[in-house]
Amino acid sequence: MSARLLDGKALGAEVRARAGEAAKTLPGQVGLAVVLVGEDPASQVYVRNKHREAEAAGLLSFVHRLPADTPEADVVALVERLNADEAVDGILVQMPLPEGIDALRVIAAIDPDKDVDGLTETNAGRLLLGRRGLVPCTPQGSMLLAGLALPDLTGKTAVVVGRSILVGKPLALLLQAANATVTMAHSRTKDLGAVCRTADVLCAAVGRPGLLTAEHVKPGAVVIDVGINRVDAPEKGEGKTKLVGDVAPEAAEVAGWMTPVPGGVGPMTIACLLRNTVLAAARRRGLEDPRGL
Repeated sequence: MSARLLDGKALGAEVRARAGEAAKTLPGQVGLAVVLVGEDPASQVYVRNKHREAEAAGLLSFVHRLPADTPEADVVALVERLNADEAVDGILVQMPLPEGIDALRVIAAIDPDKDVDGLTETNAGRLLLGRRGLVPCTPQGSMLLAGLALPDLTGKTAVVVGRSILVGKPLALLLQAANATVTMAHSRTKDLGAVCRTADVLCAAVGRPGLLTAEHVKPGAVVIDVGINRVDAPEKGEGKTKLVGDVAPEAAEVAGWMTPVPGGVGPMTIACLLRNTVLAAARRRGLEDPRGL
């Protein structure tokens, strides 16, 4: 047996296309502003991709690049200007921020109704209370991928390995909202393998390459691998690297469905960012959420 792949590239393309079509139904153009502070190479790539995909979907894309030595107060001031800018429907501050800048203070400055990364305390509270808000993009994308395999999670058992505020905790809340029975596991969980093997849906979001093996997977389970880890790849040549997940490849021999790395959850994150931006735009205009998103 070999797991069927949950194709994030294909689903992400569908979500982006739907977001673009929904944006056309709204009065005025939908605008996304991304703030990039410093020269982190990975962040540069992520921001370029977000800018390209936003423009391809027909959204206005504003990228604000600031040097690494920008004072924290200046970053906060930029966010506050974007809050007041009527052309901007969504604001994303690219992480990580350089040393000396308090990420929590910068995030707290974002208008919750423009917080398309779903990171403000207000949106976290809305998610916890089951109220309408903007949901973090990676957990949202993970749920859409899981839905390809299991459209109805009612009564299913889910295990989330990882308890970060960016992925693990919001993903657990989304699974609960979908009527799954959820266990949160982490590095200090006793007999992690036994806990994971109870899962109809196993989500790995730890950031440790190959942490979960075939022995952690219940036969036929849906495995969502959020991990993106860069490791040495001597087979590709000296100094070369490759991307791997938190789940070892041999787990595919036990799982029923599994996301690849790369090409699984990653493409869904940008797709859900565009989706959130269109939702934010509709709500800011006092309109109902567009159909089909």
